[in-house]
Amino acid sequence: METALLIVAGWTSGINAYLTVLIIGLGGRLGWVDTPPSLEQTWVLALAAVAFVLEFVADKLPLFDSAWDLVHTLIRPSVAAAVGVAAAGVPGATLSRPQAAALTAGLALVAHLSKATTRLALNVSPEPLTNLAASFTEDAVVGGLMALALARPRLAAVAAMVAMVLFALVALALIRLARRGFRFLFRQVQGPRLARYGSAR
Repeated sequence: METALLIVAGWTSGINAYLTVLIIGLGGRLGWVDTPPSLEQTWVLALAAVAFVLEFVADKLPLFDSAWDLVHTLIRPSVAAAVGVAAAGVPGATLSRPQAAALTAGLALVAHLSKATTRLALNVSPEPLTNLAASFTEDAVVGGLMALALARPRLAAVAAMVAMVLFALVALALIRLARRGFRFLFRQVQGPRLARYGSAR
């Protein structure tokens, strides 16, 4: 895997790590691109496919999607780092394993924070349409960028950098709403606990 493809995979992993791994693995399995053999294994593809289906559903549920994002704050960058390490182990790789891991994990963390912030902001709204639209848009961006990366990795890397800036700008614009969303989510989690505590007394 060349560096341009790693850039795309790193950023898209922060949005949807499982779809990213699935597309890379299938691309290598079908001979469309040179990918690490470890990502082409059947059990890896099956696990990525199952996890993608679970995330596809979870990501469409308001509030639950933010809880899912919270859990994945470590998972998405870790998956991205694993992809980087695997890619750096292939003969002819231009980056060392630490360099590839740092690149992909860093890009994934930036993407994840942008996604999580935007979702928290959207969850302040009582209607689910904006949440659904954001989720389908994210899926389309990840799928589109990864498909482009298999054919034109350098072009896809440029597109990924543009998407990174746009997603970050949207997140920054919505950060005040995101704070309200975080407080609302916190109250939803703490409410049942406080109720149980009060009844116990």
